[in-house]
Amino acid sequence: MKSKLGVLVLSVVLMTALFAGCAKEPTVELDAAKAALEAAKAAEADRYLAADFNAAQDSLNAAVTEIETQKSKFALTRSYDHAKKLIASAQTAADAAKEQVAAKKEQVRQEVVAALAEAQTNLTDTKALLKKAPRGKEGRAALEAIQTDLTTIEQTSLAEVNTLLTSGDFLTAKDKATAALAKLKSIKDELQQAIDKKAAAMKKR
Repeated sequence: MKSKLGVLVLSVVLMTALFAGCAKEPTVELDAAKAALEAAKAAEADRYLAADFNAAQDSLNAAVTEIETQKSKFALTRSYDHAKKLIASAQTAADAAKEQVAAKKEQVRQEVVAALAEAQTNLTDTKALLKKAPRGKEGRAALEAIQTDLTTIEQTSLAEVNTLLTSGDFLTAKDKATAALAKLKSIKDELQQAIDKKAAAMKKR
């Protein structure tokens, strides 16, 4: 009887040791990392610090894959050490990205303001050149088209940039400001070339 009781006790002890020796899935850590990624995304780190955010997301995805790999193994051979490192890396990167978003947004906002100011200057200069541009049967139609482009840029493109700037969508505002500025510079160069060409022709007479 005592022998059977001893065996039973020993079995319980062994089973307890067996389960104690099994690696525990890092569920809490994983949830914390996921929350950090969500917080970073809410702060728009995925837009303004895409590379950093994606790196954090990649680490989290790798951690999930590693966890699934370990779960498929025999209980006593599982190890979540590598998964925990990946999770920690993901959370650190996500937290860092979230902290840096405000500074990055301000940087982009300043770039938009500068591009907008440059666009306004180019718009004024281009309008002045438009008045000096050579006219004629062929030139008149071209100048009318240019005037239409300038009106569109001023009343639509640059107006949209100002609206986006006010709403806080600095990345979209930057794209539109850059496109408007490039268009203005192209028109300005075209007009200047026409004026220079006419001036050169007048000197030959």
